[in-house]
Amino acid sequence: MRLHLIAIGRRMPDWVASGFAEYRDRLPREWGFQLHALAAPAGSKSMDATTRLRREGEALLRAVPDGARIITLDERGRAVDTRGLAQRLAGWQDDGRDVALLIGGADGLDAAVRERAEWAWSLSPLTFPHMLVRVLVAEQLYRAWSLLNNHPYHRA
Repeated sequence: MRLHLIAIGRRMPDWVASGFAEYRDRLPREWGFQLHALAAPAGSKSMDATTRLRREGEALLRAVPDGARIITLDERGRAVDTRGLAQRLAGWQDDGRDVALLIGGADGLDAAVRERAEWAWSLSPLTFPHMLVRVLVAEQLYRAWSLLNNHPYHRA
């Protein structure tokens, strides 16, 4: 299983890149966890929200590796605790398919992307800046991995 975090937005503050790298580098190398930062569609600032969402959605879906399980990060998704995420992660690992975690732009995800997802994951009922979600996802994956591997990082 390889993990792919596919997100709209290339220009992120240094603290986002640093925070993401911190947790990415803690995860097992065999997962090959990598970030695919996609540029916003050309002219997106002048587009209406519906067109922008559609174009971002098309770019996200094009970036998904063939056969990968699609997981969306969506406030309308299902929240799980760390143990629940660890169980999902163990199941994905046993299945062996690549996992593509998709993060939309500031306006969220297009309906076509949500329809293709096998699971919609909500990190919280709160709304987070989409760039912060990269760091949160990486940390939560590491926390779930630590729980599965009896590593002392997760103490709850």
